Amino acid sequence: MADEPLAIPLDEIQVDGKQNFFEEPVEIMDREVKCLKQSRIPIVKVGWNSKRGLEFTWEREDQMQKKYPHLFTNPPQRLRPKL
Repeated sequence: MADEPLAIPLDEIQVDGKQNFFEEPVEIMDREVKCLKQSRIPIVKVGWNSKRGLEFTWEREDQMQKKYPHLFTNPPQRLRPKL
């Protein structure tokens, strides 16, 4: 039996040519700056379309912007330091 809250409609599932599930970022949920000893790294909280529904991870902003520029079409929010 399927766990109903974990069920995902089939039209939301994307697979690649080898029938592997393809997770893609859906939105930028938040922005922060991670402060290290001698550097500050902008990071973004990314919402992902995954097998288990919407999940999120913190990623480097520069890497996400290169890979998924369409997620950054809104004006940037003020960055908060993350300690």
